[in-house]
Amino acid sequence: MGKIEEFHLERKRAIEAMTKDEELKELTKAWSIRSGKYDYVYNSTWMGVPMLQVPSDILALQSIIWEVKPDLIIETGIAYGGSLIFSASMLELLGGEGEVIGIDIDIRAHNREAIESHPMFKRITLIEGSSTSESVFNQVKKIVNDKHKIMVILDSNHTHEHVYKELQLYSSLVSTGSYIVVFDTIIEMSNDVISEGRDYRPWSKGNNPWTAAMQFLEENDAFEIDSSITDRFVITAAPDGYLKKIR
Repeated sequence: MGKIEEFHLERKRAIEAMTKDEELKELTKAWSIRSGKYDYVYNSTWMGVPMLQVPSDILALQSIIWEVKPDLIIETGIAYGGSLIFSASMLELLGGEGEVIGIDIDIRAHNREAIESHPMFKRITLIEGSSTSESVFNQVKKIVNDKHKIMVILDSNHTHEHVYKELQLYSSLVSTGSYIVVFDTIIEMSNDVISEGRDYRPWSKGNNPWTAAMQFLEENDAFEIDSSITDRFVITAAPDGYLKKIR
């Protein structure tokens, strides 16, 4: 056995042991709740643009994109645009004609300006409107027509109804072997802190991306939770949210 094979074997053993560490799980949950009080996800940037993600989820996305090599990544929810820039930069590294579609119901002028002036904008298409509207989905399908490997990232309105509708629509576009990633499923586990002082947010425990994903999985056997991702990275805003299309 070569050195690389030995490394991967040892890593696999360590991950398996780590998944059985209940104390680590409790510490991870406590850290996620405590850091959420300080908007920890606001601290990351990608190529100069705020990327509102947990750093370990950025690494997880990187590993998926490198493995799947999608030629189209569809993202719902844009915020400042860092996630779009990240996805576009990964496709730039892969080469080819890969594109990113960013969808948001309200693309604010300063965010649009930052995205459109970025070097990676050459791979990005912005669509303003609800991700679940027929008109927006039809725009997406026109771009999808000449693509072969498609990945989807959901990070917009976090209510059960909205995310479930997104899953129904966009899962139909995901290629076998690729992923639909559902962010902020962690709301189900730590909503008391995540929603603290934010009454304007309509999602809550029992009404969030996790509950939507669980309903979707019950009704759709073409997808399964890829727990190997969160087993490796442990800290995540998307527990049970990395859904792989297996057929």
